[in-house]
Amino acid sequence: PEALREGGWKITVAIWMERQIIDIKPGKVDETYGLAIDVGTTTVAAYLCNLQTGKVIATESIMNPQVIYGEDVMSRITYAMTHPGEGLEKLHQSIINGLNHLIHTITKEHGLSPEDILELTAVGNTVMHHLLLKINPEYLGVSPFPPVIHESINVKARDLGLKVHPSANVHILPIEAGFVGADNVGVLLAEEPYNQDEMVLIIDVGTNGELVMGNREKLVSASCATGPAFEGAHIKFGMRAAPGAIERVKIDSENKEVKFRIIGKEQWNTELKNPGAKGICGSGIIDAIAELYRNGIIDKSGRFKIGIPSPRMRINEEKPEFVIAWKDETTIEQDITITQQDVRNVQLAKGALYTGAKLMMRKLGIEKLDKVILAGAFGSYIDPEEAMVLGMFPDCDLKNVYAVGNAAGDGARIALLNKDKRVEAEEIARKVEYVELTIEENFQKEFMEAMHIPHMHDPFPHLKGIVKDEILNQ
Repeated sequence: PEALREGGWKITVAIWMERQIIDIKPGKVDETYGLAIDVGTTTVAAYLCNLQTGKVIATESIMNPQVIYGEDVMSRITYAMTHPGEGLEKLHQSIINGLNHLIHTITKEHGLSPEDILELTAVGNTVMHHLLLKINPEYLGVSPFPPVIHESINVKARDLGLKVHPSANVHILPIEAGFVGADNVGVLLAEEPYNQDEMVLIIDVGTNGELVMGNREKLVSASCATGPAFEGAHIKFGMRAAPGAIERVKIDSENKEVKFRIIGKEQWNTELKNPGAKGICGSGIIDAIAELYRNGIIDKSGRFKIGIPSPRMRINEEKPEFVIAWKDETTIEQDITITQQDVRNVQLAKGALYTGAKLMMRKLGIEKLDKVILAGAFGSYIDPEEAMVLGMFPDCDLKNVYAVGNAAGDGARIALLNKDKRVEAEEIARKVEYVELTIEENFQKEFMEAMHIPHMHDPFPHLKGIVKDEILNQ
């Protein structure tokens, strides 16, 4: 009654899915807002959208606050299991608190109130999905890794404890299988491989690497535990992608001198008086190790070649390392190096991705890929050439290897703005065939071979001219 009288008997009514009145405002209201959320294992990204125009007003991200309970999905499952009752509650409440902080920040910056958000969509891997909904993830840690629910779900934001409009709905996209979650369905919605003739591989690079391969004839998906090395963890001087992080590395083939570029500065270190490097992030780590291999500083197995005539190649505490940035080029009062252990950790991560792709190709009965798409926020910063030199994925024409940014987030945004796409997501999630890599025949053998750079045996004809033949064929 207040709205009717305040608006002179003219009101704007927000109706959800033609089923439920969720808001009544006095007068004519043209602007309505929604939020699409990608709950990643390490990073949570949010997209504030105008529901009338479809325009993205703002994007914001935070580190997933659950990292204090474990860096990867298995350690968070373990935490929930080893702390009955309170473990699940803590994991759930920490992500809800994080999302409320994100909602408050993103709305305040644009002169809005959290109550202006009338609709939300969310994606995430299966464990993040369960923890968001406070569903026990215990059995996701045990073969055959069954999720509690597969279908999409609609839940009131107030029931989750999200501080937005009290009647706002949260639509959570469906799950494909145990470790291929709603985030992968978001990637499918964004890239639509099910409408293409070409044989496509989509890699969503993150702490939990997810792969989709196929075309309109058939799609298969898989998940592999890449670990957090690509995001800077378990790397001696690794850090998240933030100002001061080395994001690009080039090594001169003649004198082995290094050029690097840091986030926040456009020039290379050679053009700056004080580059001010703080560490090295994922894209810089991939560049650095690919460049070490390309220049014969490490061999195919990842071992350093000790006799390299360069002051950057040295032994520290009886272990080899290579200097990327000298002490006076940093703000941390020490040289930034790549160690033998750093190389090993990246080999484990990239080997997992390559093995997944190889076994999926075998499942589809194909010998080559037509296209490789690097998804994920991190994927957009990777140099495709350096990634293929490293052997993150099988050989492909580099003209057809490209990054698309956070495709899972794009899928969440598409589902926020187009309710027909929610139906499409449900259909596609049921059509994709999930491949459980660890029980595939020869998994261990394939993984050991994929640890080599770029691979122990597989040919890489598209690296000819990029990597010298004597190095590629060693």
